[in-house]
Amino acid sequence: MRRSRIREVTTSGEAETIALAAALAGGFGGGEVVLLTGELGTGKTVFVRGLARGLGADPEEVTSPTFVLLTAYRGRLTLHHADLFRLRGDGDELEIGLEELPGPRGVLAVEWAERLRRAPWPRALRVRLEHAGDDVRRVLIAGEA
Repeated sequence: MRRSRIREVTTSGEAETIALAAALAGGFGGGEVVLLTGELGTGKTVFVRGLARGLGADPEEVTSPTFVLLTAYRGRLTLHHADLFRLRGDGDELEIGLEELPGPRGVLAVEWAERLRRAPWPRALRVRLEHAGDDVRRVLIAGEA
Protein backbone atom coordinates (compact mmCIF):
# COMPACT_ATOMS: atom_id res chain seq x y z
CA MET A 1 0.00 0.00 0.00
CA ARG A 2 1.33 3.43 -0.95
CA ARG A 3 0.80 6.42 1.23
CA SER A 4 1.03 10.07 0.43
CA ARG A 5 3.73 12.08 2.12
CA ILE A 6 4.15 15.82 2.38
CA ARG A 7 7.52 17.49 2.48
CA GLU A 8 7.88 21.15 3.45
CA VAL A 9 10.94 23.16 2.41
CA THR A 10 11.72 26.84 2.84
CA THR A 11 13.76 28.51 0.12
CA SER A 12 15.46 31.91 0.20
CA GLY A 13 15.63 33.35 -3.28
CA GLU A 14 15.22 32.02 -6.78
CA ALA A 15 18.54 30.13 -6.76
CA GLU A 16 17.41 27.91 -3.87
CA THR A 17 14.01 27.28 -5.45
CA ILE A 18 15.71 26.30 -8.71
CA ALA A 19 18.14 24.02 -6.86
CA LEU A 20 15.28 22.30 -5.01
CA ALA A 21 13.35 21.62 -8.22
CA ALA A 22 16.51 20.51 -10.07
CA ALA A 23 17.28 17.98 -7.34
CA LEU A 24 13.71 16.69 -7.54
CA ALA A 25 13.82 16.36 -11.35
CA GLY A 26 17.21 14.65 -11.18
CA GLY A 27 15.41 11.53 -9.95
CA PHE A 28 12.76 11.55 -12.68
CA GLY A 29 12.75 8.71 -15.20
CA GLY A 30 9.87 9.81 -17.43
CA GLY A 31 6.11 9.92 -17.07
CA GLU A 32 6.09 12.25 -14.05
CA VAL A 33 3.50 15.00 -13.66
CA VAL A 34 4.08 18.03 -11.41
CA LEU A 35 0.99 20.08 -10.56
CA LEU A 36 1.96 23.55 -9.31
CA THR A 37 -0.31 25.85 -7.32
CA GLY A 38 0.19 29.14 -5.52
CA GLU A 39 -0.64 32.81 -5.75
CA LEU A 40 0.65 35.03 -8.51
CA GLY A 41 4.36 35.71 -8.00
CA THR A 42 5.14 32.80 -5.68
CA GLY A 43 7.67 31.23 -8.04
CA LYS A 44 5.85 28.58 -10.03
CA THR A 45 7.76 29.42 -13.22
CA VAL A 46 11.01 29.61 -11.24
CA PHE A 47 10.30 26.08 -9.97
CA VAL A 48 9.76 24.92 -13.57
CA ARG A 49 13.16 26.44 -14.47
CA GLY A 50 14.63 24.18 -11.82
CA LEU A 51 12.85 21.17 -13.25
CA ALA A 52 14.34 22.07 -16.65
CA ARG A 53 17.83 22.25 -15.16
CA GLY A 54 17.39 18.86 -13.49
CA LEU A 55 16.24 17.36 -16.79
CA GLY A 56 19.16 18.77 -18.77
CA ALA A 57 17.18 21.47 -20.58
CA ASP A 58 18.24 25.13 -20.60
CA PRO A 59 16.47 26.82 -17.66
CA GLU A 60 16.97 30.23 -19.29
CA GLU A 61 14.59 29.20 -22.08
CA VAL A 62 11.76 28.63 -19.61
CA THR A 63 9.33 31.52 -19.44
CA SER A 64 5.75 31.72 -18.31
CA PRO A 65 3.82 30.37 -21.32
CA THR A 66 0.67 32.29 -20.42
CA PHE A 67 -0.10 33.21 -24.01
CA VAL A 68 1.14 29.98 -25.59
CA LEU A 69 -0.40 27.69 -22.90
CA LEU A 70 1.98 24.79 -23.62
CA THR A 71 5.72 24.75 -24.38
CA ALA A 72 8.19 21.86 -24.67
CA TYR A 73 11.87 21.94 -23.69
CA ARG A 74 14.29 19.20 -24.76
CA GLY A 75 16.68 17.60 -22.29
CA ARG A 76 17.35 14.00 -21.27
CA LEU A 77 13.53 13.95 -20.97
CA THR A 78 11.18 16.41 -22.67
CA LEU A 79 9.70 18.92 -20.23
CA HIS A 80 6.14 19.89 -21.22
CA HIS A 81 5.28 23.17 -19.47
CA ALA A 82 1.64 24.28 -19.29
CA ASP A 83 0.35 27.52 -17.78
CA LEU A 84 -3.40 27.44 -17.16
CA PHE A 85 -3.72 30.98 -15.79
CA ARG A 86 -6.04 32.09 -18.60
CA LEU A 87 -8.24 28.99 -18.52
CA ARG A 88 -11.63 29.02 -16.84
CA GLY A 89 -11.49 25.56 -15.31
CA ASP A 90 -14.47 24.24 -17.26
CA GLY A 91 -12.64 21.58 -19.23
CA ASP A 92 -10.90 23.82 -21.75
CA GLU A 93 -7.55 22.31 -20.71
CA LEU A 94 -8.62 19.21 -22.61
CA GLU A 95 -8.53 21.22 -25.82
CA ILE A 96 -4.74 21.58 -25.59
CA GLY A 97 -4.25 17.83 -25.07
CA LEU A 98 -2.89 17.77 -21.52
CA GLU A 99 -4.48 14.40 -20.80
CA GLU A 100 -2.18 12.87 -23.46
CA LEU A 101 0.99 14.06 -21.70
CA PRO A 102 3.67 13.52 -20.53
CA GLY A 103 4.37 10.18 -22.22
CA PRO A 104 7.14 7.78 -21.16
CA ARG A 105 9.99 10.09 -22.25
CA GLY A 106 8.56 13.28 -20.86
CA VAL A 107 7.66 15.21 -17.73
CA LEU A 108 4.62 17.50 -17.49
CA ALA A 109 4.67 20.61 -15.28
CA VAL A 110 1.32 22.39 -14.94
CA GLU A 111 1.18 25.90 -13.47
CA TRP A 112 -2.16 27.01 -12.00
CA ALA A 113 -3.17 23.36 -11.66
CA GLU A 114 -6.11 24.38 -9.47
CA ARG A 115 -7.79 25.43 -12.73
CA LEU A 116 -7.95 21.85 -13.94
CA ARG A 117 -11.49 20.53 -13.81
CA ARG A 118 -10.01 17.14 -13.10
CA ALA A 119 -6.45 15.83 -12.98
CA PRO A 120 -6.22 12.54 -14.92
CA TRP A 121 -2.83 11.67 -13.36
CA PRO A 122 -3.41 9.73 -10.11
CA ARG A 123 0.28 9.75 -9.13
CA ALA A 124 0.96 13.42 -9.82
CA LEU A 125 3.35 15.27 -7.57
CA ARG A 126 1.61 18.32 -6.11
CA VAL A 127 3.74 21.37 -5.36
CA ARG A 128 2.30 24.41 -3.58
CA LEU A 129 4.38 27.57 -3.32
CA GLU A 130 3.56 30.24 -0.73
CA HIS A 131 5.01 33.63 0.18
CA ALA A 132 6.88 33.38 3.50
CA GLY A 133 8.76 36.69 3.42
CA ASP A 134 10.37 39.07 0.93
CA ASP A 135 12.29 36.50 -1.11
CA VAL A 136 11.39 33.49 1.02
CA ARG A 137 9.06 30.75 -0.19
CA ARG A 138 7.41 27.88 1.61
CA VAL A 139 7.30 24.91 -0.76
CA LEU A 140 4.96 22.02 0.04
CA ILE A 141 5.59 18.89 -2.02
CA ALA A 142 3.01 16.10 -1.81
CA GLY A 143 3.18 12.79 -3.60
CA GLU A 144 3.27 9.06 -3.12
CA ALA A 145 6.04 7.60 -1.02
